[in-house]
Amino acid sequence: MNILVCIKRVPDIAGSVTLDATGTGIDESGLGHTMSSHEECAVELAIQTAAQAGGTVTVLTLGPAEAVEQLRAAVAVGANDGILVEAADPSVFAPEDIAQVIGDVIRDRAEAGQTFDLVLTGDDAADTGDFQVGIRLAYDLGYPVLTNIQTISVGGAAGGGGERGSGRIEARGIGPVGTEIFSLDLPAVVAVHEGGVDPRYPSITGRMKAKKAQVVEYDAPVPGMGSPRLRLELPEVKASSVTILGEGPEAAPALVDVLEEIGVIRP
Repeated sequence: MNILVCIKRVPDIAGSVTLDATGTGIDESGLGHTMSSHEECAVELAIQTAAQAGGTVTVLTLGPAEAVEQLRAAVAVGANDGILVEAADPSVFAPEDIAQVIGDVIRDRAEAGQTFDLVLTGDDAADTGDFQVGIRLAYDLGYPVLTNIQTISVGGAAGGGGERGSGRIEARGIGPVGTEIFSLDLPAVVAVHEGGVDPRYPSITGRMKAKKAQVVEYDAPVPGMGSPRLRLELPEVKASSVTILGEGPEAAPALVDVLEEIGVIRP
């Protein structure tokens, strides 16, 4: 089973978020970069699933030349190779554009003899939160699609379309009323939500392998739709206050009063 994981280079935000001058993106000056948490879990699921089925894992990203860093980070934890669709400014690509680019790469690789049985994406990217690429990609490819998936295993109950695919997976995710279980014929697209697996840390051997891993490069086309984003808004920061109850033993009565007020203890 050959698996393609689509990842995105996003700002590594540890503190407060500020917007850039246009108001349509995050100000990345002074920030490091990483991949989204959902996509880290997608990489881990791909590695586990490929190990079960004896397959390979390829990671793909559309981004600047520096995004090769995220591709090699995925290789360092177990992916086999990477594909970089180089775009100097990926923010000008709409979700429709990104899905089209990924679909074109998949078709190009198929003509070259490399087919993908399963395509994984994150549910959404940490910087834009569009929640669209996985679904739009599935429609572009004519594949079935699942979203909000947390675990994947090879096999599953027989479905109605087994003759069209190259296998089947069982996928689990959290739905409105609890765990949802799906049996899905391949090829397919699955959008992964974090929480089902713990991404692994790269070993020294993995880091060395990543430096030498093959990364196939494509030039990104001119986006057809262009970004529809008008502006982002930051939520209002709620003011907080601190009440000092006192110091030492003298603060005990005031603390008891607070605990009674919030119901921790009874009067």
